Amino acid sequence: MSRQHPGVLADLDLFSGAPQIDHFGRMAEVVGTRAMAASSHPRPWPEGDRVDLPSTFSFDGSEPSLEEFLDETETSAVLVLHEGRVVHERYFRTGGPDVPWMSMSVAKSFVATLVGIAVSEGLIRDVEDPISDYVPVDPGSAYDGVPIRSVLQMSSGAVWNEDYSDPEADALRLARATSGQGGNLDTVVATLGREREPDTLCRYNSCDTQALAALVRRASGRHLADYMQEKLCEPLGFQHEGAWVVDPSGVEMGFAGVNLVARDFARLGELYRNGGEVDGVQVVPAEWIHAATTSSLPHLEAGKVVVGGGTTPEGYGYQWWLPPGEREEWMAAGVYNQYVYVDPANSVTVVKLSANRRYGTADAESAHREAQSLELLRAIARSFD
Repeated sequence: MSRQHPGVLADLDLFSGAPQIDHFGRMAEVVGTRAMAASSHPRPWPEGDRVDLPSTFSFDGSEPSLEEFLDETETSAVLVLHEGRVVHERYFRTGGPDVPWMSMSVAKSFVATLVGIAVSEGLIRDVEDPISDYVPVDPGSAYDGVPIRSVLQMSSGAVWNEDYSDPEADALRLARATSGQGGNLDTVVATLGREREPDTLCRYNSCDTQALAALVRRASGRHLADYMQEKLCEPLGFQHEGAWVVDPSGVEMGFAGVNLVARDFARLGELYRNGGEVDGVQVVPAEWIHAATTSSLPHLEAGKVVVGGGTTPEGYGYQWWLPPGEREEWMAAGVYNQYVYVDPANSVTVVKLSANRRYGTADAESAHREAQSLELLRAIARSFD
């Protein structure tokens, strides 16, 4: 069911420093959404012995206070699972156990998972197929003839600028399209320009994910939210209704629009930690989980991924971030400091939901706090060493 409201994303004044803590937990009241029902067989998380979080974490030669950092980044939820049991859960400000929070780019990892399921079902023949075999695009445009795998790996070669502090950034075109300004989301995908050959550079590009969302819709013949409802919400045992933001034509905002409660966000992390299996059922092929969490080509390796005007320390898989270092870790991450972080060695999944108002006001760690967030997540996970 789609719910339309007169409000648009542009009204939120994103990346301007405007506070968002009162918006991200009620997006279905603010913009158009398509609902996703809770599972008919919900799976409450088992409760483990409660643990306290570390009081500090290491960053850049200092020991910031964990509590102060949570406050500074306007955190709404912190949820920690260890060996599949809830061991720490707290909510702040407008967050709560029944509050679906705006995922931002954490949604990208959900979209990639749906692509993997569609491949396993034969709806998509192969990830080496051109995405334009499924999604209508203009001849010679960004996605014409480009392999699906390249798009999964943010290596499409499309022209793109994801610097949120730049008012002319391409990423804001998608926000405007979601609001019905300048065409719709499908129009942006169909007409985007090409900059280089695929598989020569990993450039973080939200339109690549929007193209993947269109792929799932076209291959399945269904709304993205409806496909997720059946293939993820139902078998994973989601306990709460969720929603996916849609543009005025009813197309889901695939790159950022999932809204879920913290306990249901954690199900994606646990699905990957368990190799795609839930209660003995293989929801996503184990081979897909491995491919999604591996930097399989040199240009995807840690330190080579381009975001805005610079590079990030992390590597990239199929719409999952891969932190640097010898330890295996995966992270779904979104602007304003949304995270689903997985440390498989310690059997830990951490969800952090936030509304850091300084995000995007400058292209600097002091604004986006991403490097510090990673070290905080690592400190939580490694407290179980």
